[in-house]
Amino acid sequence: MGNLRDLLLLLVLGGIVAAWMKLSRARELAVAAARRHCELQGLQLLDETVGLRALRLRRLDGHRRLERGYDFDVSVDGDDREQGRLWMIGQRVSGLSLPTVHWLV
Repeated sequence: MGNLRDLLLLLVLGGIVAAWMKLSRARELAVAAARRHCELQGLQLLDETVGLRALRLRRLDGHRRLERGYDFDVSVDGDDREQGRLWMIGQRVSGLSLPTVHWLV
């Protein structure tokens, strides 16, 4: 009985570690996408401020997909601080809101 409990605990811990690694990779992709979009608009991404702020289900091509929302701070001239938001489904950007640009897929 103890071996079954140990195995179950190990599987749960393995699942937690796998989920944490997947979310860490997703955040890295969000940071890269935010930096790329900020550069295209002539904005500065401040302090590596990209952080997961929302999760929601979104229907895409007839299927429900998990969409992650990341908030971050940008600066237009280095003296101000404004908020941006990036939405991602999987590894692609599905929405973006910057002080100068707003678009959704």
